[in-house]
Amino acid sequence: MDIAFLAPLREAAHKTVRTIEDRTPADRDRALDGLRALALLGVPLGHWLVGGFTRDADGALHNTSPLAALGALAPASWVLQMLGIFFLVGGHASVLSLRRATERGEPAGRWLRGRIARLGRPVLGVTAVWAMLLPVLYGLGVPEATLRTGATLVIQPLWFVGVYAAVTALTPYCVRAARRWGAWTAAPLAASVATVDFLRYGPFADVMPSWLSLLNLLPGWLFAYQLGVAWGERRLGGRAARALLLGGVVLFAALLLFFHYPASMVGVPGQDRTNSHPPSLLVLALAAAQSGAAVLLRDRLARLLRRPALWAPVTVVNLSAMTILCWHQTAMLSAAVPASFLGEVPGLTAHPDTLGWLLVRLAWLPVFAAALVLIGRTTRRFEEPWTGVTRAHRTAAALLAAGFAVFALRLA
Repeated sequence: MDIAFLAPLREAAHKTVRTIEDRTPADRDRALDGLRALALLGVPLGHWLVGGFTRDADGALHNTSPLAALGALAPASWVLQMLGIFFLVGGHASVLSLRRATERGEPAGRWLRGRIARLGRPVLGVTAVWAMLLPVLYGLGVPEATLRTGATLVIQPLWFVGVYAAVTALTPYCVRAARRWGAWTAAPLAASVATVDFLRYGPFADVMPSWLSLLNLLPGWLFAYQLGVAWGERRLGGRAARALLLGGVVLFAALLLFFHYPASMVGVPGQDRTNSHPPSLLVLALAAAQSGAAVLLRDRLARLLRRPALWAPVTVVNLSAMTILCWHQTAMLSAAVPASFLGEVPGLTAHPDTLGWLLVRLAWLPVFAAALVLIGRTTRRFEEPWTGVTRAHRTAAALLAAGFAVFALRLA
Protein backbone atom coordinates (compact mmCIF):
# COMPACT_ATOMS: atom_id res chain seq x y z
CA MET A 1 0.00 0.00 0.00
CA ASP A 2 1.37 3.39 -1.00
CA ILE A 3 2.27 5.85 1.74
CA ALA A 4 1.06 9.27 0.65
CA PHE A 5 3.65 11.37 2.45
CA LEU A 6 6.47 9.55 0.64
CA ALA A 7 5.18 10.56 -2.78
CA PRO A 8 6.80 14.05 -2.81
CA LEU A 9 10.13 12.56 -1.71
CA ARG A 10 9.95 9.91 -4.40
CA GLU A 11 9.10 12.49 -7.05
CA ALA A 12 11.96 14.75 -5.92
CA ALA A 13 14.37 11.80 -6.10
CA HIS A 14 13.17 10.90 -9.61
CA LYS A 15 13.57 14.52 -10.72
CA THR A 16 17.13 14.66 -9.36
CA VAL A 17 18.02 11.41 -11.12
CA ARG A 18 16.61 12.68 -14.41
CA THR A 19 18.44 16.01 -14.07
CA ILE A 20 21.78 14.30 -13.44
CA GLU A 21 21.23 11.98 -16.38
CA ASP A 22 20.32 14.83 -18.71
CA ARG A 23 23.39 16.85 -17.71
CA THR A 24 25.85 13.99 -18.17
CA PRO A 25 27.87 14.37 -21.40
CA ALA A 26 27.42 11.50 -23.82
CA ASP A 27 31.15 10.77 -23.84
CA ARG A 28 31.50 10.68 -20.05
CA ASP A 29 33.49 7.64 -18.91
CA ARG A 30 31.03 6.33 -16.35
CA ALA A 31 33.15 3.32 -15.47
CA LEU A 32 35.99 5.52 -14.19
CA ASP A 33 33.59 7.54 -12.06
CA GLY A 34 32.06 4.33 -10.74
CA LEU A 35 35.46 2.94 -9.76
CA ARG A 36 36.41 6.23 -8.10
CA ALA A 37 33.15 6.31 -6.13
CA LEU A 38 33.70 2.73 -4.99
CA ALA A 39 37.20 3.52 -3.77
CA LEU A 40 36.02 6.72 -2.08
CA LEU A 41 33.24 5.00 -0.17
CA GLY A 42 35.70 2.37 1.02
CA VAL A 43 37.58 5.04 3.00
CA PRO A 44 34.80 6.07 5.44
CA LEU A 45 33.36 2.58 5.58
CA GLY A 46 36.74 1.13 6.47
CA HIS A 47 37.51 3.76 9.10
CA TRP A 48 34.05 3.49 10.62
CA LEU A 49 34.29 -0.30 10.89
CA VAL A 50 37.86 -0.71 12.15
CA GLY A 51 38.08 2.49 14.17
CA GLY A 52 36.99 2.02 17.76
CA PHE A 53 37.38 3.85 21.06
CA THR A 54 38.12 3.02 24.65
CA ARG A 55 36.93 5.28 27.45
CA ASP A 56 39.22 5.82 30.44
CA ALA A 57 38.26 6.57 34.02
CA ASP A 58 38.17 10.30 33.31
CA GLY A 59 35.73 9.85 30.42
CA ALA A 60 38.31 10.57 27.73
CA LEU A 61 38.34 8.64 24.44
CA HIS A 62 41.36 6.84 23.04
CA ASN A 63 41.85 5.16 19.67
CA THR A 64 41.77 1.41 19.31
CA SER A 65 40.63 -1.13 16.75
CA PRO A 66 38.51 -4.29 16.75
CA LEU A 67 41.28 -5.89 14.67
CA ALA A 68 43.47 -5.97 17.79
CA ALA A 69 41.11 -8.49 19.41
CA LEU A 70 39.35 -9.91 16.36
CA GLY A 71 42.19 -10.76 14.01
CA ALA A 72 39.90 -12.97 11.93
CA LEU A 73 38.31 -9.79 10.57
CA ALA A 74 41.54 -8.83 8.78
CA PRO A 75 40.29 -10.12 5.37
CA ALA A 76 37.62 -7.41 5.48
CA SER A 77 40.43 -4.87 5.10
CA TRP A 78 41.40 -6.52 1.79
CA VAL A 79 38.05 -5.45 0.40
CA LEU A 80 37.78 -2.05 2.05
CA GLN A 81 41.33 -0.90 1.26
CA MET A 82 40.81 0.30 -2.30
CA LEU A 83 43.38 3.06 -2.54
CA GLY A 84 45.00 1.10 -5.35
CA ILE A 85 41.81 1.63 -7.37
CA PHE A 86 41.77 5.30 -6.45
CA PHE A 87 45.34 5.89 -7.62
CA LEU A 88 44.70 3.83 -10.77
CA VAL A 89 41.69 5.96 -11.70
CA GLY A 90 43.56 9.09 -10.68
CA GLY A 91 46.37 8.31 -13.10
CA HIS A 92 43.92 7.65 -15.92
CA ALA A 93 41.94 10.82 -15.21
CA SER A 94 45.09 12.94 -14.98
CA VAL A 95 46.18 11.77 -18.44
CA LEU A 96 42.87 12.87 -19.94
CA SER A 97 42.86 16.17 -18.02
CA LEU A 98 46.46 17.01 -18.97
CA ARG A 99 45.74 16.11 -22.59
CA ARG A 100 42.76 18.48 -22.71
CA ALA A 101 44.82 21.25 -21.07
CA THR A 102 47.59 20.78 -23.61
CA GLU A 103 45.10 20.94 -26.47
CA ARG A 104 43.87 24.28 -25.10
CA GLY A 105 47.44 25.55 -25.03
CA GLU A 106 47.57 25.58 -21.23
CA PRO A 107 51.06 25.08 -19.73
CA ALA A 108 51.58 22.00 -17.59
CA GLY A 109 52.51 24.19 -14.63
CA ARG A 110 49.17 25.98 -14.67
CA TRP A 111 47.37 22.65 -15.02
CA LEU A 112 49.22 21.31 -11.99
CA ARG A 113 48.48 24.39 -9.87
CA GLY A 114 44.79 23.97 -10.61
CA ARG A 115 44.86 20.32 -9.56
CA ILE A 116 46.76 21.08 -6.35
CA ALA A 117 44.35 23.90 -5.48
CA ARG A 118 41.39 21.53 -5.81
CA LEU A 119 43.07 19.18 -3.34
CA GLY A 120 44.27 21.86 -0.95
CA ARG A 121 41.13 23.94 -0.41
CA PRO A 122 39.11 21.24 1.42
CA VAL A 123 42.13 20.25 3.55
CA LEU A 124 42.70 23.85 4.57
CA GLY A 125 38.99 24.15 5.34
CA VAL A 126 38.66 21.12 7.61
CA THR A 127 41.84 21.85 9.56
CA ALA A 128 40.98 25.54 10.01
CA VAL A 129 37.47 24.70 11.23
CA TRP A 130 38.83 22.14 13.68
CA ALA A 131 41.36 24.66 14.97
CA MET A 132 38.45 26.92 15.91
CA LEU A 133 36.42 24.01 17.34
CA LEU A 134 39.11 22.79 19.73
CA PRO A 135 38.91 25.64 22.29
CA VAL A 136 35.12 25.64 22.08
CA LEU A 137 34.89 21.91 22.79
CA TYR A 138 37.43 22.19 25.59
CA GLY A 139 35.38 24.97 27.14
CA LEU A 140 32.32 22.71 27.00
CA GLY A 141 34.12 20.10 29.09
CA VAL A 142 35.52 17.75 26.46
CA PRO A 143 38.78 16.29 27.90
CA GLU A 144 42.04 17.24 26.22
CA ALA A 145 42.81 13.55 25.61
CA THR A 146 39.56 13.23 23.64
CA LEU A 147 40.44 16.31 21.60
CA ARG A 148 43.85 14.87 20.76
CA THR A 149 42.22 11.59 19.76
CA GLY A 150 39.79 13.44 17.55
CA ALA A 151 42.51 15.58 16.00
CA THR A 152 44.54 12.47 15.21
CA LEU A 153 41.57 10.86 13.47
CA VAL A 154 40.80 13.98 11.46
CA ILE A 155 44.36 14.44 10.22
CA GLN A 156 44.95 10.71 9.66
CA PRO A 157 43.39 10.46 6.18
CA LEU A 158 44.89 13.76 5.03
CA TRP A 159 48.33 12.18 4.43
CA PHE A 160 46.71 10.85 1.28
CA VAL A 161 46.28 14.35 -0.12
CA GLY A 162 49.98 15.15 0.15
CA VAL A 163 50.99 11.88 -1.50
CA TYR A 164 48.38 12.30 -4.22
CA ALA A 165 49.59 15.83 -4.91
CA ALA A 166 53.17 14.51 -5.24
CA VAL A 167 52.28 11.79 -7.73
CA THR A 168 50.08 14.23 -9.66
CA ALA A 169 53.09 16.52 -10.04
CA LEU A 170 54.92 13.65 -11.73
CA THR A 171 52.18 13.12 -14.33
CA PRO A 172 54.07 14.55 -17.34
CA TYR A 173 57.01 12.25 -16.63
CA CYS A 174 54.70 9.30 -16.03
CA VAL A 175 53.08 9.95 -19.42
CA ARG A 176 56.41 9.98 -21.23
CA ALA A 177 57.47 6.74 -19.57
CA ALA A 178 54.12 5.04 -20.32
CA ARG A 179 54.26 6.02 -23.98
CA ARG A 180 57.64 4.36 -24.29
CA TRP A 181 57.35 1.28 -22.07
CA GLY A 182 53.65 0.90 -21.32
CA ALA A 183 52.57 -0.85 -18.12
CA TRP A 184 56.13 -2.12 -17.57
CA THR A 185 56.96 1.32 -16.17
CA ALA A 186 55.34 0.22 -12.90
CA ALA A 187 57.74 -2.73 -12.51
CA PRO A 188 60.74 -0.71 -11.18
CA LEU A 189 58.46 0.85 -8.57
CA ALA A 190 57.44 -2.60 -7.33
CA ALA A 191 61.08 -3.69 -7.35
CA SER A 192 62.01 -0.64 -5.25
CA VAL A 193 59.37 -1.45 -2.64
CA ALA A 194 60.42 -5.12 -2.60
CA THR A 195 64.04 -4.11 -1.98
CA VAL A 196 63.16 -1.85 0.93
CA ASP A 197 60.91 -4.55 2.41
CA PHE A 198 63.77 -7.06 2.19
CA LEU A 199 66.10 -4.69 4.00
CA ARG A 200 63.66 -3.77 6.77
CA TYR A 201 62.19 -7.24 7.31
CA GLY A 202 64.99 -9.56 6.13
CA PRO A 203 68.21 -10.78 7.77
CA PHE A 204 69.65 -7.26 7.98
CA ALA A 205 66.61 -5.75 9.70
CA ASP A 206 68.40 -5.18 13.03
CA VAL A 207 70.97 -2.83 11.52
CA MET A 208 68.60 -0.89 9.25
CA PRO A 209 67.65 2.70 10.21
CA SER A 210 64.07 3.35 11.28
CA TRP A 211 63.49 5.87 8.48
CA LEU A 212 64.18 3.29 5.79
CA SER A 213 60.49 2.43 5.42
CA LEU A 214 59.79 6.01 4.28
CA LEU A 215 61.54 5.19 1.01
CA ASN A 216 58.45 3.16 0.09
CA LEU A 217 56.11 6.12 0.40
CA LEU A 218 56.36 7.57 -3.10
CA PRO A 219 57.02 4.43 -5.23
CA GLY A 220 54.45 2.49 -3.22
CA TRP A 221 51.57 4.78 -4.15
CA LEU A 222 52.98 5.81 -7.52
CA PHE A 223 52.74 2.14 -8.62
CA ALA A 224 48.96 2.10 -9.19
CA TYR A 225 49.00 5.71 -10.45
CA GLN A 226 51.55 4.74 -13.11
CA LEU A 227 49.36 1.81 -14.13
CA GLY A 228 46.49 4.29 -14.48
CA VAL A 229 48.62 6.55 -16.67
CA ALA A 230 49.49 3.58 -18.89
CA TRP A 231 45.78 2.72 -19.03
CA GLY A 232 44.92 6.28 -20.03
CA GLU A 233 47.59 6.12 -22.75
CA ARG A 234 46.02 2.86 -23.99
CA ARG A 235 49.13 0.92 -23.09
CA LEU A 236 47.37 -1.34 -20.57
CA GLY A 237 44.99 -3.78 -22.24
CA GLY A 238 43.24 -7.02 -21.44
CA ARG A 239 46.29 -9.27 -21.60
CA ALA A 240 48.30 -7.09 -19.20
CA ALA A 241 45.25 -6.73 -16.94
CA ARG A 242 44.89 -10.51 -16.63
CA ALA A 243 48.60 -10.75 -15.79
CA LEU A 244 48.19 -8.09 -13.10
CA LEU A 245 45.18 -9.82 -11.61
CA LEU A 246 46.73 -13.27 -11.51
CA GLY A 247 50.19 -12.06 -10.51
CA GLY A 248 48.80 -9.83 -7.79
CA VAL A 249 46.72 -12.63 -6.28
CA VAL A 250 49.64 -15.09 -6.33
CA LEU A 251 52.07 -12.58 -4.83
CA PHE A 252 49.54 -11.54 -2.19
CA ALA A 253 49.03 -15.15 -1.10
CA ALA A 254 52.77 -15.87 -1.08
CA LEU A 255 53.57 -12.84 1.08
CA LEU A 256 50.95 -13.86 3.62
CA LEU A 257 51.72 -17.59 3.70
CA PHE A 258 55.49 -17.71 3.33
CA PHE A 259 56.82 -14.28 4.28
CA HIS A 260 54.51 -13.63 7.24
CA TYR A 261 53.29 -10.18 6.28
CA PRO A 262 50.54 -8.84 8.59
CA ALA A 263 47.12 -9.90 7.32
CA SER A 264 45.49 -6.53 7.94
CA MET A 265 45.87 -3.85 5.29
CA VAL A 266 45.55 -1.16 7.98
CA GLY A 267 47.59 -0.55 11.09
CA VAL A 268 46.57 -2.48 14.20
CA PRO A 269 47.45 -1.14 17.68
CA GLY A 270 50.09 -3.33 19.30
CA GLN A 271 51.58 -4.68 16.08
CA ASP A 272 55.15 -3.71 15.22
CA ARG A 273 54.56 -4.00 11.46
CA THR A 274 52.03 -2.28 9.27
CA ASN A 275 51.27 -2.64 5.59
CA SER A 276 49.93 0.77 4.67
CA HIS A 277 51.99 3.43 6.44
CA PRO A 278 54.14 3.42 4.41
CA PRO A 279 52.98 0.82 1.86
CA SER A 280 54.57 -2.61 1.86
CA LEU A 281 54.84 -5.02 -1.06
CA LEU A 282 51.55 -6.56 0.09
CA VAL A 283 49.79 -3.28 -0.69
CA LEU A 284 51.25 -3.32 -4.20
CA ALA A 285 50.17 -6.93 -4.70
CA LEU A 286 46.61 -5.98 -3.75
CA ALA A 287 46.77 -2.86 -5.96
CA ALA A 288 47.95 -4.97 -8.91
CA ALA A 289 45.07 -7.42 -8.49
CA GLN A 290 42.55 -4.59 -8.06
CA SER A 291 43.93 -2.75 -11.11
CA GLY A 292 43.75 -5.84 -13.30
CA ALA A 293 40.17 -6.52 -12.21
CA ALA A 294 39.18 -2.87 -12.80
CA VAL A 295 40.51 -2.87 -16.36
CA LEU A 296 38.80 -6.18 -17.15
CA LEU A 297 35.45 -5.09 -15.68
CA ARG A 298 35.43 -1.59 -17.15
CA ASP A 299 33.00 -2.26 -20.01
CA ARG A 300 30.57 -4.18 -17.81
CA LEU A 301 30.60 -1.43 -15.21
CA ALA A 302 30.03 1.21 -17.89
CA ARG A 303 26.95 -0.65 -19.14
CA LEU A 304 25.64 -1.04 -15.62
CA LEU A 305 26.00 2.68 -14.93
CA ARG A 306 23.90 3.52 -17.96
CA ARG A 307 21.00 3.05 -15.57
CA PRO A 308 20.13 6.54 -14.29
CA ALA A 309 19.22 5.32 -10.80
CA LEU A 310 22.72 3.86 -10.37
CA TRP A 311 24.54 6.69 -12.09
CA ALA A 312 23.04 9.47 -9.95
CA PRO A 313 24.62 8.41 -6.61
CA VAL A 314 27.96 7.82 -8.36
CA THR A 315 27.85 11.41 -9.60
CA VAL A 316 27.00 12.77 -6.16
CA VAL A 317 29.87 10.87 -4.54
CA ASN A 318 32.36 12.10 -7.14
CA LEU A 319 31.22 15.70 -6.76
CA SER A 320 31.79 15.42 -3.00
CA ALA A 321 35.01 13.40 -3.09
CA MET A 322 37.19 15.65 -0.93
CA THR A 323 34.33 16.42 1.43
CA ILE A 324 33.90 12.71 2.12
CA LEU A 325 37.62 12.23 2.62
CA CYS A 326 38.09 15.25 4.88
CA TRP A 327 34.97 15.08 7.04
CA HIS A 328 34.02 11.41 7.52
CA GLN A 329 36.01 11.10 10.74
CA THR A 330 34.30 14.24 12.06
CA ALA A 331 30.96 12.56 11.36
CA MET A 332 31.92 9.60 13.54
CA LEU A 333 33.25 11.88 16.27
CA SER A 334 30.01 13.87 16.25
CA ALA A 335 28.35 10.78 17.69
CA ALA A 336 31.21 9.39 19.80
CA VAL A 337 32.18 12.55 21.71
CA PRO A 338 28.69 13.29 23.10
CA ALA A 339 28.28 9.59 23.87
CA SER A 340 31.47 9.63 25.95
CA PHE A 341 29.61 11.70 28.58
CA LEU A 342 27.07 8.88 28.92
CA GLY A 343 29.58 6.11 29.68
CA GLU A 344 30.40 3.05 27.62
CA VAL A 345 27.92 3.07 24.77
CA PRO A 346 27.88 -0.27 22.87
CA GLY A 347 29.39 -0.06 19.41
CA LEU A 348 30.58 3.49 20.02
CA THR A 349 32.61 4.12 23.18
CA ALA A 350 32.73 0.56 24.57
CA HIS A 351 35.89 -1.47 23.99
CA PRO A 352 35.71 -3.16 20.55
CA ASP A 353 36.66 -6.70 21.51
CA THR A 354 33.61 -8.82 20.66
CA LEU A 355 31.52 -9.74 17.64
CA GLY A 356 28.62 -8.12 19.45
CA TRP A 357 30.44 -4.79 19.29
CA LEU A 358 30.83 -5.24 15.52
CA LEU A 359 27.13 -5.92 15.04
CA VAL A 360 26.19 -2.83 17.01
CA ARG A 361 28.77 -0.75 15.12
CA LEU A 362 27.10 -1.81 11.86
CA ALA A 363 23.89 -0.32 13.23
CA TRP A 364 25.74 2.95 13.88
CA LEU A 365 26.90 3.29 10.27
CA PRO A 366 23.66 4.92 9.02
CA VAL A 367 24.00 7.47 11.83
CA PHE A 368 27.54 8.30 10.78
CA ALA A 369 26.44 8.53 7.15
CA ALA A 370 23.56 10.87 8.01
CA ALA A 371 25.94 13.06 10.04
CA LEU A 372 28.35 13.19 7.09
CA VAL A 373 25.55 14.27 4.75
CA LEU A 374 24.51 17.04 7.14
CA ILE A 375 28.09 18.23 7.66
CA GLY A 376 28.77 18.02 3.93
CA ARG A 377 25.85 20.30 3.08
CA THR A 378 27.84 23.14 4.67
CA THR A 379 31.44 22.10 4.19
CA ARG A 380 31.26 21.11 0.52
CA ARG A 381 31.73 24.78 -0.36
CA PHE A 382 35.41 24.30 0.54
CA GLU A 383 35.76 22.22 -2.64
CA GLU A 384 34.65 25.15 -4.80
CA PRO A 385 36.92 28.04 -5.82
CA TRP A 386 37.30 30.52 -2.98
CA THR A 387 36.08 33.52 -4.95
CA GLY A 388 35.67 36.64 -2.89
CA VAL A 389 37.95 35.37 -0.11
CA THR A 390 40.50 38.02 0.80
CA ARG A 391 44.19 37.37 1.23
CA ALA A 392 43.84 38.13 4.94
CA HIS A 393 41.21 35.43 5.32
CA ARG A 394 43.34 32.94 3.41
CA THR A 395 46.31 33.73 5.65
CA ALA A 396 44.18 33.31 8.77
CA ALA A 397 42.90 29.95 7.52
CA ALA A 398 46.46 28.80 6.80
CA LEU A 399 47.61 29.82 10.30
CA LEU A 400 44.67 28.03 11.91
CA ALA A 401 45.39 24.92 9.83
CA ALA A 402 49.05 24.97 10.85
CA GLY A 403 48.08 25.29 14.50
CA PHE A 404 45.73 22.33 14.23
CA ALA A 405 48.44 20.24 12.56
CA VAL A 406 50.84 21.03 15.40
CA PHE A 407 48.23 19.93 17.94
CA ALA A 408 47.20 16.80 16.02
CA LEU A 409 50.78 15.67 15.49
CA ARG A 410 51.48 16.23 19.20
CA LEU A 411 54.17 18.78 18.51
CA ALA A 412 52.70 21.01 21.21
